Amino acid sequence: MAVRDAEARGNLRARQARRLQPADINWAELSPEAWSDDEKVAIMYWWALLSNFDSSGPAVFARATIHAWETHEEDPVRKCFFSITRDETNHEETCQRVIQRLVPNGPQGFAPKSELQRVALNNIGWLYHNGGRYWTGYNRAIDRYPLAVIFTSFMNGRSGVLDAVPRHGARQRRIRCSAISSPRSDATRRAISRSASTCSRRSGRDLPTNTKLSSPKQLRAGFVFLSMVLWEPPGQFWDLPGYFLNNHRILLRTAREAGLGILTFEQQADNWRLAIARVRKLVERWDIQFPAIPELDIEGVDVGDITAEDIIPVF
Repeated sequence: MAVRDAEARGNLRARQARRLQPADINWAELSPEAWSDDEKVAIMYWWALLSNFDSSGPAVFARATIHAWETHEEDPVRKCFFSITRDETNHEETCQRVIQRLVPNGPQGFAPKSELQRVALNNIGWLYHNGGRYWTGYNRAIDRYPLAVIFTSFMNGRSGVLDAVPRHGARQRRIRCSAISSPRSDATRRAISRSASTCSRRSGRDLPTNTKLSSPKQLRAGFVFLSMVLWEPPGQFWDLPGYFLNNHRILLRTAREAGLGILTFEQQADNWRLAIARVRKLVERWDIQFPAIPELDIEGVDVGDITAEDIIPVF
């Protein structure tokens, strides 16, 4: 993966300068007394949902960092992966802090006291079951794909998450000290996406034909995997009971009504369409076909079924 200009290095410096540490946040501003017990568990559920992805981040990017050294990638690429590993560790810590502040011993060690809380605990167990399946598949797949493809999957997810996380100003009672919804962290995420775009673009021009042919399936896999947190899970990959999705919707609605400014179903769909359009514009420059996303009425090539071993996107 060739990176021979200053753009990637500049993006790395910008990200490092803007990095927000969880310890910098005034966690006393997050007052559990502002919500009922059910509201706290519902808000915690969204953070547990997010942590299902962010908790995999440090290990996933640490593995990719080692792989970058093993494959003798250029210095900016190696450092980019290393820097993202640190960012993912901060995201995981933020999830942990919010969860413990709202529901001590959460997300799985608390004692539910109502039907909604029991539903949340059960759903979280299913989320983490699938998180384990993702790690197993990723660990088997990383040697099968060049880092350019992994970066493209990452960029797909980052493009979607930029506008999907909770925002300020929804209601007085909302969480105001989230590390992933602060202006500084917004700038960090955008710098990460620029780095991913830069590194992918440099190598995309020289991708071999077999990699170009496998990329559409990987892009589709990114949509399937990340839709759990960015929208709703499609019928592929996710091993979930039939009741999961209805309970998931109830929990998110309760969290939203309690003041957590997560997007509605329709807003999430629009956000995904915009993110996909950004990535599609980029990869089509490399003569890579884009996969069909019928769930969002997006036309493209049919890539067939998506299994656990196809899921290597990183969040």
